[in-house]
Amino acid sequence: MSSHQHQHQHQHQDQDQHGHGHQHGHGHGHGHVPAADLDWDALAAHLEQEADLRAGAVTEAARWLFGLSGLSGEGGVRRALDVGSGPGVIAGLLAEVFPAAEVVAVDQSAALLERARTRSGGRLGTQQADLPAEFEKLGEADLIWSGNAIHHLGDQQAALTALGARLRPGGLLAVAESGLPPRFLPRDFGLGRPGFQARLDAAHEDGFSAMRAELPDTTEEIEDWPAMLRRAGLVPSGTRTFLVDHPAPLARPVREYLHTQLRRRHDQLAEALIPEDRATLEALLAEDAPTGILNRPDAFYLSAMTVHTARRA
Repeated sequence: MSSHQHQHQHQHQDQDQHGHGHQHGHGHGHGHVPAADLDWDALAAHLEQEADLRAGAVTEAARWLFGLSGLSGEGGVRRALDVGSGPGVIAGLLAEVFPAAEVVAVDQSAALLERARTRSGGRLGTQQADLPAEFEKLGEADLIWSGNAIHHLGDQQAALTALGARLRPGGLLAVAESGLPPRFLPRDFGLGRPGFQARLDAAHEDGFSAMRAELPDTTEEIEDWPAMLRRAGLVPSGTRTFLVDHPAPLARPVREYLHTQLRRRHDQLAEALIPEDRATLEALLAEDAPTGILNRPDAFYLSAMTVHTARRA
């Protein structure tokens, strides 16, 4: 299995805390899921819902990129890549902000790229590539966006260096990594011991570290992204954080998204949780009970996305 195939087969909630929104197939005792066995339609729909939750923050980030010196006006972005695009929601947002550019969704999954083509009405280009082996297939670009994908490649520094090499002179690499994990309920929401989400995050962090340890050619790295971009031969050009804020009461689609994510956390992390927290998680998953995330009036969705940028001289 390639490194980039991992990006679609892990059951972590990567879009929120570590990720891209791609679901992967390892961690906490769960085996790898063959790509042929995945329900790509269901996965694509869920990834689209994930990206739609963050659309406002991504659009704000893209407008910030547009305003950076050298990217706006004549001779600016002619070709932009979304590396690890999934079904192309973010690539579509980039196309709206950079209407004169050829925007290309890059992903390992042919099924998700077909979804990107369909949802964009042909506005997006698509390119299938298995990373890190096929960075050279990407061609040159003036703007490269990589949203929470680099941390699924074993050697993150090498990946940044390879992406930087795809930039034309003056081109910009934007890496959405780190940020803040989501919060969706008050610290004390009346079930179990207060601080449930922090403990769930801690269990998830352990699983994420285990995932990184399994990746081919995995290399330990202090994740100082501006410093890593500098070591990639690029000139850091700014870091900004963008808020993802859906206040209570939540619309039904956001509740359904959270329910799906909590179900995946249960499937993956239940054995790592203390019995009290496992019972709390199961109460949140109850579909018809007032305790469930589908019905609670106090449920919200709050997270933050950090984007690091650097330019090729």
